[in-house]
Amino acid sequence: MTTLNSDLVANFEANYTMSDASLLQGVTRIAQGTIELAAGDSTDNDIVMLAPIPTHARISSLKVGSDTLGGSCTFNVGLYTSAGVVKDEDCFASSVADAAAMTDVRFEAADINTAGQEVYTIAGDSSDPGGHYYVAATFNATGGTAGTMSFIIEYVIN
Repeated sequence: MTTLNSDLVANFEANYTMSDASLLQGVTRIAQGTIELAAGDSTDNDIVMLAPIPTHARISSLKVGSDTLGGSCTFNVGLYTSAGVVKDEDCFASSVADAAAMTDVRFEAADINTAGQEVYTIAGDSSDPGGHYYVAATFNATGGTAGTMSFIIEYVIN
């Protein structure tokens, strides 16, 4: 039988190496809300900015749910700069079907090795630009019906 320690356990046991506080004993924050979409808000390439998240945060859970928005409506979940420039439209989820209950889509498209990575790294940046990125839903198939979209984003900062 073998025992394999993660870096967090190894650092904890070593007593002299500190793990990043956002990886061990960090502060969990939650951004959550509900958005009422008009009939024209769910057409192809429409963007719904859900919440600003600090670029150095680590997203652990990203739940999104919506009413039936019509047609064959689907949406991607990704990141945009605070200026509205796309960083990665579907880094978290791609072609999520509407009419779903609150579903955690954090790892629907993102590889499991992104667990614990900072938002800026997931966005493709090599260093932290500071500030915030917006988590957003971008429609990639038209719905065209009014409805509700809700989200709960859990993230950790130090």
